[in-house]
Amino acid sequence: MPIITIIGAGMMGSALAFPARENGNTVRLVGTPLDRDIIKTCQSTNRHPKFTKDFPAGVEYYQIEDRKQAIENADLIIGGVSSFGVDWFSDVILPEIPEYIPVLTVTKGLLDTDDGKLLCYPEVWEKRLAARGRHLSLNAIGGPCTSYELVAHDQTEVTFCGHDMEILRRLKAMMKTDYYHISLSTDVVGIESAVALKNGYALGIALTIGLNQRAFGVDSELHFNSQAAVFGQSVREMAKLLSMQGAGTLDNLCVGAGDLYVTVYGGRTRLVGILLGRGYTIDEAKAELNGVTLESLVVAERVARAVKRRAAAGTLDAGEFPLLLHIDEILTEKKPVDIPWESFTIPGDAFAKEV
Repeated sequence: MPIITIIGAGMMGSALAFPARENGNTVRLVGTPLDRDIIKTCQSTNRHPKFTKDFPAGVEYYQIEDRKQAIENADLIIGGVSSFGVDWFSDVILPEIPEYIPVLTVTKGLLDTDDGKLLCYPEVWEKRLAARGRHLSLNAIGGPCTSYELVAHDQTEVTFCGHDMEILRRLKAMMKTDYYHISLSTDVVGIESAVALKNGYALGIALTIGLNQRAFGVDSELHFNSQAAVFGQSVREMAKLLSMQGAGTLDNLCVGAGDLYVTVYGGRTRLVGILLGRGYTIDEAKAELNGVTLESLVVAERVARAVKRRAAAGTLDAGEFPLLLHIDEILTEKKPVDIPWESFTIPGDAFAKEV
């Protein structure tokens, strides 16, 4: 029976214990230093404190100091940390994983460089490991999937990406169920970029919900025309950014667009976007959400910074990203929401013929 060790007991890492265990694997869930109370609750109740459903019988729970025992003899390590745990996972966990054990991460995000490049986390980790003379098979999960719906066994289709297709097939065999469906891709940069880019754009779409609430009342009916317009512009700009990454394929764009759809309809990114649309400043919106730092805000700022650096170097037209740059103005310059609608329109002779 394969052994899957999940490091990070947040909602998504913990949710993956369901298909992993229900597919017949031994599952070990390890908390980070911030997950101590979560693991205690899991040990005493067999349920994550934010879930409404028990874990499948047989899931094992470990505090962080017992991680080496949990890693021992594992067939797969799943990294379940948020983007704010990237350095910790890189510096503490990856060096302890034997090179024969593949890693599968759920962490989403991009780092920008001084010359305007965007790096996904597996790229960053590979460089850091290489500097230590080590190599691991680093794979990642992308696609539309919310943790609570995975726990509820809602039909879900994601993509596992990595450099070795044989390893990806093995990981799929470990994790697939009748509700968790897995595509495979060797385009790590493309998949990881697509699912990271959607974060800032989901916030942009949520702005329209707040604008309509400000105009018609908080309890007014939803208005979908404006949401759809910003959704379309988001996908258009994501396609251009994926091309900038050398990953502008239709499949990558579809993964990002699907993830964008899910993110618009749930989570804190939606809430902060609505608050901004109602007229809150970014500081007021974050205070309303108890000062939580959102991954979507970080990604939007990093991507906008990369675009501006490339535009300054003459390798990119910043005018092709009006939505992204307005989101950045809201976040970094604290400008009020004023969506540049007309800049989204396309002259009749300028429609793109290819993705």
